[in-house]
Amino acid sequence: MIKRKELYNEILHLRVSKEVNIRFNEVDSLGIVWHGHYISYFEDGREAFGLLHGIDYLTVQRAGYTTPIVKSTCEHKLPLRYGDACRIETTLVDTPTAKLIFRYRIFNTHNQLVCTGETVQVFLDKENSLVLNTPAFITDWKKKMGLF
Repeated sequence: MIKRKELYNEILHLRVSKEVNIRFNEVDSLGIVWHGHYISYFEDGREAFGLLHGIDYLTVQRAGYTTPIVKSTCEHKLPLRYGDACRIETTLVDTPTAKLIFRYRIFNTHNQLVCTGETVQVFLDKENSLVLNTPAFITDWKKKMGLF
């Protein structure tokens, strides 16, 4: 069942879709994408999300923060192969905590679900100290996006 906040995010279009071509150096000797590359695909999705919605890494950095990943999950369903293209759907999960949570769904060219995952990022200030309260620039961004 879809939770109300997730449905709200989808209504607000706090999602981005990005196409990626599978490169030769991403496959193993079996000709399928090595499992570790899926985390890189998540990164591609996060970058596309940030650029589309005005919360990219440079914006975060200019505000005086970094956002390291503290948790990532990845569940593989089907393989991707060299020469394939895939579509990465990245959705922000709104949370009241000082975190950025993204969910990912990767689809192959036949629109089959290949992989799902999630990453959690926290905020560090300029001294690399953990920030426990949501930074003001994130609160402002959430207001602008209609999350408040």
